[in-house]
Amino acid sequence: MSTAPQQIISYGPPVSLAVAQRVAAAAEAEARANGWPMVIAVMDSGANLVVLHKMDHAQTGSVEIAQAKARSTVRFKRPTRVFEEALAAGGLNLRLLATEGACPLEGGIPLMHEGCLIGAIGVSGMQSTQDAQVAAVGAQAV
Repeated sequence: MSTAPQQIISYGPPVSLAVAQRVAAAAEAEARANGWPMVIAVMDSGANLVVLHKMDHAQTGSVEIAQAKARSTVRFKRPTRVFEEALAAGGLNLRLLATEGACPLEGGIPLMHEGCLIGAIGVSGMQSTQDAQVAAVGAQAV
């Protein structure tokens, strides 16, 4: 087991509307290129919704899930994949089920700028790995 200290991630100023729109547009372009109807949510560093894109034919349940992924990422300063992997491992990790607001579905990724978390993107609509692929493209647009 590693005893190295974890890097402390600070919250930065909230992502601007212009940057959030750029992030969402990059994610949407990736989703369109793959023919995936998705919902893309971008939240600021206070877990407030800045941009929500619901593509045509995206399932309505994904509206809440995309926001939950982004919110979880901001609140816990980590990608939602961490929670999904922890639950899959089972054992003591099942305690995660008692962690309010932790979304255990891949597809939430932090938006970082100069080492600070300025927001998050959450994507939902397809399989979790596909959601994460689209979210990663969006996050690169920061």
